Amino acid sequence: MATSTDTQHTATTPGGTPAERLVEPDYGLLEPLDVDYAGAFAGATEADREHWATVRTFVQDDVLPVIDGYWERAEVPRELIARLGELDLLRESVDVPGHPQHSPLADGLASMEMSRGDGSVATICGVQGGLALRSIMLLGSEEQKAEWGEPIARGEKLAAFALTEPTHGSDSVSLETTATTVEGGYVINGAKKWIGNGANCDVSVVWARGDDGQVHGYLVPQDSPGYEAKVIEGKVSLRAIHQAHITLTDVFVPSENLLPEARSFKDTSRVLGATRLSVAWSAVGHATACYETAVAYAKSRVQFGRPLAKSQMVQERLTSMLSTLTQMQLLVVAMTEQDAAGTLTGPQASLTKYTCTRGAREIASVARDMLGGNGILLQNRVARHFADIEALHTYEGTESVQALIVGRDITGMSAFA
Repeated sequence: MATSTDTQHTATTPGGTPAERLVEPDYGLLEPLDVDYAGAFAGATEADREHWATVRTFVQDDVLPVIDGYWERAEVPRELIARLGELDLLRESVDVPGHPQHSPLADGLASMEMSRGDGSVATICGVQGGLALRSIMLLGSEEQKAEWGEPIARGEKLAAFALTEPTHGSDSVSLETTATTVEGGYVINGAKKWIGNGANCDVSVVWARGDDGQVHGYLVPQDSPGYEAKVIEGKVSLRAIHQAHITLTDVFVPSENLLPEARSFKDTSRVLGATRLSVAWSAVGHATACYETAVAYAKSRVQFGRPLAKSQMVQERLTSMLSTLTQMQLLVVAMTEQDAAGTLTGPQASLTKYTCTRGAREIASVARDMLGGNGILLQNRVARHFADIEALHTYEGTESVQALIVGRDITGMSAFA
């Protein structure tokens, strides 16, 4: 979107033909800046940094060159999933025999870096490893772990975590999908919505209410008769991962597909609670991408005869963005240390998610504005993160739900309806 001032400046720039002088430069918006102004990541060990570097290389070499096309076409990058499996990056922090264990800080840095690359790819990792694989390895039988652990970790099988329903999102504890006991197993009826990997994949961990009134987890192959899944279209966020609207009509599940340690919604919450810090780290990654882009653009973009970075207003906005990003970094590291020590509470995790997704939204909004008309182009990076942060802000518990969890902890009184 050229303006009269754009044309006036470029026309008076010496050298080249008039057409050459009107060619917009490459702003170099994809390079990492290793932003850590307060030394938040100084405690990372060499092993932590090696894991982080593996993800960084994957993001720079495999994700960034192709992701805009997948995002625009709303197409799942299957070859990237295969590459994630090869690099052992689909497990998040889930322990699978034969795979190396990483520190909580290394896992956080990996989540941050993956989201710095792309929100859809990070969500694929979160669904595959953080939710589905964790459900099996935490709550499954030894036979289930042996059957599914390695294939899911390697990306050879794609898995879903089917909890939320068309009428139950934030109040998923009230889910209405049922599992009725029959000879040899269970019959499941109900519906699920917003299920990542829920269509055209291999297995779904379906959460349903059993005969005892409690919520249990069931491994449901997606080719089971009565399992029908439709990809949700028209999304403006996370377009390179498919979410599904699933209907389950008299779906038979054999007894051995029940997750034996999933006895109530408290066990479901154990899985969800383990992912909440990962979402906060992802928010830091999105915010980092937007900040990096804003800095690079401000230094490269020339208007009114000088780089934008020479403007006092621009420097103030960059400082404000850095201030917010630094606070987010310090908070996730502090809470990750609590998690490593086994002292992290649910409200602390909620406050971290609440703070970081809010901060990411603020940074993305400023960055998008700083890029002017270029800020809405996918090739300039910010627009994709700007949109994806909106999904991140909502899933794993909305801002309102996180606030009610923290508020209850503050006051000792529940304000949930």
